[in-house]
Amino acid sequence: MKALCVFSGGLDSMLAAELTRAQDIDVLALFFETPFFSSEKAQKSARLLDLPIHVVDITQRHLEVIMNPRYGYGGNMNPCIDCHILMFRIAGEMLESEGARFVVTGEVLGQRPMSQNKKALALIAMESGIKDRLLRPLSAKKLPPTLPEEKGWVHRDKLMDFQGRSRKPQMELARLLNIKEYPSPAGGCLLTEKSFSKRLRDLLDSRSKLELNEIELLKLGRHFRIGPHTKAVVGRNKRENQAILSLVRDKDCVLTSTAVPGPVTVVSGDCSKELLELAANITAAYSDAEGGETTPVRIIGKTGERAYTAKTYNKKEFRGYMI
Repeated sequence: MKALCVFSGGLDSMLAAELTRAQDIDVLALFFETPFFSSEKAQKSARLLDLPIHVVDITQRHLEVIMNPRYGYGGNMNPCIDCHILMFRIAGEMLESEGARFVVTGEVLGQRPMSQNKKALALIAMESGIKDRLLRPLSAKKLPPTLPEEKGWVHRDKLMDFQGRSRKPQMELARLLNIKEYPSPAGGCLLTEKSFSKRLRDLLDSRSKLELNEIELLKLGRHFRIGPHTKAVVGRNKRENQAILSLVRDKDCVLTSTAVPGPVTVVSGDCSKELLELAANITAAYSDAEGGETTPVRIIGKTGERAYTAKTYNKKEFRGYMI
């Protein structure tokens, strides 16, 4: 008997996998990766448990959910219900190819008000298409019996009745299962972060279709909306400057301070003369040039290269453009 475990790498998913394996069931962990959450934590947790893990890139399907979530967003840009539905749907699609009978998740009833109440959990199971093949071992005794329980593949009396936001029951269970190392409950999804969500919302408002390099740029630098369809991203240090350069497309413009150390700025969208000069002034403001002085800025775009003499304004002058 084999099950697939939708595995975040947090304590709850670790416990769910171990409770399932304790009933002589082989478990394959699945981590669904996108630009908004990476598999690093999940792979480390899987190694700690000696649990096989398969990382699946779901970026394209996930972007469709983010741009048009049927059940809306959480506190920021996190479409938690739609995201869970997508992940469990993909897990269900993989059951036959992986030779598995059901799907396991570490969800806990009541832990998250929006996506883990009884109504939401039932909705997610139904909409994903898995229906009663979705087992939540940590809260199973608080929920209706699932197919794995009814068929005797797992024994309900060996599952848990956890409910609420306290982690004490999970920590005690971890002790009993001899799980000595596990990650803190810090969030791993960028979509739940306020500053990142503001940048993503701004990008969605200016684009009908997202490109991966634009999403990666959201993680870097300072962002300025300098025109309805024009954005400037300004590096904050050498590492970010290098990362920004690696994401530049042929249609983008790149600005650098040539006389003093300063940021790399990439401008995407409408690269008109006026907007590029505004971006050059922003670049100068964040360089090491003295305030009030002028400094040369190199502008490289699809039409070639030119120099612009920028005045070094105070950074406060550009706060109105900052996202």
